[in-house]
Amino acid sequence: MRPQKFLFLAYALAAAAFTIPQLEARKSKSPQKAKPCAGNTAHKRTKWCDYDINTDYTQTVPNTGVTREYWLSIDEINVAPDGIERFAMAVNGTIPGPTIYADWGDNVVVHVTNHLDESRNGTSIHWHGIRQNYTNQNDGVVSITQCPTAPGSSITYKWRAAQYGSSWYHSHIGLQAWEGVFGGIIINGPASKNYDVDKGMLFLNDWSHRTADELYTYAQAVGPPTLDTGLINGTNKYNDTGSYFTMRANKGESYRLRVLNAAIDTHWKFMIDNHQLTVIAMDFVPIKPYTTEYINIGMGQRYDIIVTANQPNARNHWIRAVPQTDCSENDNVEGIKGILHYYGKVGTPNTSPWQFDDICLDEDMSKLVPIVPKSVSAAGWDAMTDVTVSKNTNNLFRWYLNSTTMQVEWEDPTLLQIHDGTTEWEASSGVIELPNANEWVYLLINTSMPVAHPIHLHGHDFFILAQGTGPWDGTTVTSNPPRRDTALLESSGYLLMAWETDNPGAWLMHCHIGWHTSEGFALQFIERYDEAKELINYDYVNDNCQSWIEYDGEFSIEQEDSGV
Repeated sequence: MRPQKFLFLAYALAAAAFTIPQLEARKSKSPQKAKPCAGNTAHKRTKWCDYDINTDYTQTVPNTGVTREYWLSIDEINVAPDGIERFAMAVNGTIPGPTIYADWGDNVVVHVTNHLDESRNGTSIHWHGIRQNYTNQNDGVVSITQCPTAPGSSITYKWRAAQYGSSWYHSHIGLQAWEGVFGGIIINGPASKNYDVDKGMLFLNDWSHRTADELYTYAQAVGPPTLDTGLINGTNKYNDTGSYFTMRANKGESYRLRVLNAAIDTHWKFMIDNHQLTVIAMDFVPIKPYTTEYINIGMGQRYDIIVTANQPNARNHWIRAVPQTDCSENDNVEGIKGILHYYGKVGTPNTSPWQFDDICLDEDMSKLVPIVPKSVSAAGWDAMTDVTVSKNTNNLFRWYLNSTTMQVEWEDPTLLQIHDGTTEWEASSGVIELPNANEWVYLLINTSMPVAHPIHLHGHDFFILAQGTGPWDGTTVTSNPPRRDTALLESSGYLLMAWETDNPGAWLMHCHIGWHTSEGFALQFIERYDEAKELINYDYVNDNCQSWIEYDGEFSIEQEDSGV
């Protein structure tokens, strides 16, 4: 089958898959006894068939017997999301790509085909926040769990929807995620507060009229570049071109929005003029609802919020994503907007934003109270690491964690090294071994630099024991602290993380600022080496690597970044 015919098939299947949220994917039931859930209603959101919001989802997962299967194509396109045309990459021809839907407990199978030009790099897809319990090789991180998937090749990822809530998938090679290779993940389940309508994903992106790859040279030599503007769900106006994202509402109805920061280097305050926001989840963790005028949201983070259309007069209200200039460089600080309008004519709002301080912070720890309470035991392993930055021998910026700047090779992923019995690791691999099962890991990250960093850990929700500016004073919160997969290391501050070694594999931890990841700001934890080795499907990993090695041998692709 010629490539263009396969591309058409992939589009056709994907288009059929995303028509209706509950029927978006090809579904099959396993022969075992299973109980798919019909969902919940607007007045019973805390329920989910035989389960509810208080069910410990880390211990109990519904057996639906349902497999949801998707086909994704990574393509090159020209786009003009704000009226200014540029080259980009996309998933199934759109930015953001199509949302993957599943119910809590479903199995998910995703076939990804790389249709990028042969002269360009490979690709991968990482399922951000999906814990990949005992399915490490499906994590989708080049140089760690796989080689790049070569142009013209396909790879299939399989994982269980053991959590529920909101997240995203994105490429995990170079800067592809910020060229457009990303989309949403919605796993249906209970919620901690009732609402009428689920409006789905709401992506916040910064955006440049030059590609991220073009800007990377500047980022390495000079520092973070200033982005031109931003997008809300893939659109915005720029100099009177383009169009605003619009969200319709019926007066009196309440709406769930799954807000996600997909930016390369922008920390946002998100708000809707005149409307309070009720926060019900952070990342994949349901929390006790609280009400606020705006949310602070760092790169890679998600907040599920409820907004009620309760304003008596004005029909149109600005939706705002405001870059925090304290840590973000953007030329359109006041112009990244959408419109919430009550049914009727869409007009230009004349509403005003909520008052706020321009500063880069996470939401207050005291507000982020998980519904399912958990406590943290004493550390079985602990370490402290400092974040620093310097220039290498080529006078290019490199970031350091634990005195290490990551440099790993696409064609030699950690999982293949583990399979081959490697026990000695290059310092530049950033490997930290955690050999013992079910012990608590404490990791304190410090920085004396006036730069905030969103820290993302794969394979785990971690507990935030302490977070703030200045030196850590030694106090911790160990009784039901916030837990999530991405948290902010504050400017000139500290972040004390804890997690349990309950998931064998090779797991990346990195700053989710795109420039910083590419400049080496990462570590990897090899958890329970012997068990991780037994879980590797060698043929699955090796076949993908062989395709990449053959492709690289023909085109001699040059790796110019950290490898992840």
